[in-house]
Amino acid sequence: MKVLDQGFYRRSAEVVAKDLLGKSIVRKIGRKILIAKIVETEAYPGAHDAACHAFEGRRTRRNESMFLDGGHAYVFMIYGFYFCLNAVTGARDDGQAVLIRAAEPLEGETIMRVNRGLAPKVRPGDVAGGPGKLCKALAIDKTLDGVSLRQGSLVIADGEKVASKDIAIAPRVGVDYAGDAAYLPLRFCVRGNPHVSKPRPA
Repeated sequence: MKVLDQGFYRRSAEVVAKDLLGKSIVRKIGRKILIAKIVETEAYPGAHDAACHAFEGRRTRRNESMFLDGGHAYVFMIYGFYFCLNAVTGARDDGQAVLIRAAEPLEGETIMRVNRGLAPKVRPGDVAGGPGKLCKALAIDKTLDGVSLRQGSLVIADGEKVASKDIAIAPRVGVDYAGDAAYLPLRFCVRGNPHVSKPRPA
């Protein structure tokens, strides 16, 4: 599998968010390799976006990885328990990122289920159909914050191209605090894929 190069990420979050659909997250844990196809993303395009952690250019110890060059991971915790994986986009100091909201298991699903503490039989979306589920399934935590997504134990590789007609677009989830920015159409999903998180757009 060909790992995505830095040029792929050095674009706006909105463009990268669409193009990440169909690409593969490859997670190496010792000799184990877990692979999941990205089926849902959200764009957070920087300082002008009230829903973005880098709104108005604010930099904290928590979000410092957002200001790295495109092609790095930004991992943060929500609700004191769940981790969320983001791909940093744009140039250094832009503060843009794409949240990977959901993925479809391709390889190593049994291990992903064990990581999630799931029963042997599950419904589509139970394994990695949400940002917290995805990170738990792939054993992604804060230790991977700031790592390169182009080498090492967590990379994103090329995959199938998703046609524009097969991309559902909707407002982002859980950003009601962001005023008008909460209604921006910056959530992108593979239309009809059962692994997309809820609520699933039409």
